[in-house]
Amino acid sequence: MSRSTQERRWQILSVLCLAAFLVVIDNTIVNVALPTLARHLHASNSSLQWIVDGYSLPFAGLLLAGAGLSDRVGRKRVMQGAIIAFGVFSFFAARSNSVPELLIARALMGAAAAFIFPATLSILTTTFDDDSERAKAFGIWGATAGVAIAVGPIVGGSLLVHFWYGSIFLVNLPVVIIALVASTFVVPESRSPGAHSLDLGGLALGTFGVSALILAIIQGPSWGWRSVATLSLFLLAAILAILFGRYELRRPAPLLDVRIFRNGVFSAGAGTIAASYFCLFGFIFLVTQYFQLIRGYSALSAGVHTLPFAFVTMVVTPVGATLALRLGARYVVSAGLLIMALALTWMATIGAFAPFFGPVVGSMVVLAIGFSLISAPSTAALMETLSPEQVGAGAAVNETTRELGGTMGVALIGSVFSSVFGPQVWAALAKMGLSPHQLNVARGSMAAAQATVAHLPSSVRAVSSQSLVNAFMEGFHRGCLAAALVAAAVAVAVFKFLPSRSSRRASALAGTSLEGS
Repeated sequence: MSRSTQERRWQILSVLCLAAFLVVIDNTIVNVALPTLARHLHASNSSLQWIVDGYSLPFAGLLLAGAGLSDRVGRKRVMQGAIIAFGVFSFFAARSNSVPELLIARALMGAAAAFIFPATLSILTTTFDDDSERAKAFGIWGATAGVAIAVGPIVGGSLLVHFWYGSIFLVNLPVVIIALVASTFVVPESRSPGAHSLDLGGLALGTFGVSALILAIIQGPSWGWRSVATLSLFLLAAILAILFGRYELRRPAPLLDVRIFRNGVFSAGAGTIAASYFCLFGFIFLVTQYFQLIRGYSALSAGVHTLPFAFVTMVVTPVGATLALRLGARYVVSAGLLIMALALTWMATIGAFAPFFGPVVGSMVVLAIGFSLISAPSTAALMETLSPEQVGAGAAVNETTRELGGTMGVALIGSVFSSVFGPQVWAALAKMGLSPHQLNVARGSMAAAQATVAHLPSSVRAVSSQSLVNAFMEGFHRGCLAAALVAAAVAVAVFKFLPSRSSRRASALAGTSLEGS
């Protein structure tokens, strides 16, 4: 590392955090806008899931490509090109007037993000030589996610109150411009030492394999988990994963050395990250609708009511890293998962109009504590198993598992919700003499059901509205219980594999991160 780079290393870190912030905040803003998008674009529950997951599908599928290309072509060059593309596609998303247009723009934004995120982590790793400084840098970089969790809903809610829904995408453009200008003058160019030509065969197999798996998870609820299309995608993903592994084992310079998955610590760390984001994203998908469609909060108010979770996450995450150093990742991470399970179980008991400053905020705070105990120790356990040449690919794997877990959370927990909500709405409204078409529309989402009930005679409107609330809360409770079971099961599974004490390198990385949300 050159002397000039060493002298401005903290400025470099600030630019990298800004680029990572751009990637993370998009999803937090979109989540709070889901009810608004349901009304203005007439989006069903399936469409809302796609609006969230349409970003995650190309993001997860192309992360290995982003890491491999940036290591070989130049990390700064790839990051800047992707930031420009992200800004252009954000503008297209803002101008979207239909669900298909928005989904295309969101997919392109996710593809661009896949080439930003790995580059930031790789540049950060090569910028800081000292272990203690690197740990601090990873901690600051990781805190970016906590800031985005706090800022995203507030900014998104405020924009939706004063402007049209496209403004939540236009807000990305100032960040894009600042990140581009700052990176031009501050961030040095770097490549992986001894980087070979890009492994195109591994890249194709890995990209299509991950994409097929995530597509199967996303479409499973609407196609049916046992449908031919869904099972075919799962089979295709499995075949491509096997071919990818066998192909990479024969390569002298593989895109990803799959032998690292034989290490129980690496696999347990990745699995824990996936499980924590499975629970978090599934919960966020439901709670944003709960706040707006059941409690009647505005988009801005809904964002404000998520602040306790974000604040606790920012404060407790460093505590989780410190506890892992003293007690061991095994105990801290397992405890975090069990605490998340406890919080989700608590959420499954709250009533539709329970006091916010009581069981609602209490369960959110407990969930945040559990989540905060998981991220840094799991990332440290994963990263300590990697050689310097594997850091880029390892970062891509880490982020892929996060995206995979989050996508599964939205799809599976959303599916659990829909499996309860849809039939109950159909049964309740069928008694009101609605046509099959009206019933089919109403069971698609809570927003659609409320719009349908609004046209019923006033004499039956109150009873029908209460039936909708009951159906929503039943689906909400079932979804939370499903997530709780996953958290508890993974807590037991990873206890065996995570280390009871971290090595020196793990200690240096233990402050790593709450990986981007």
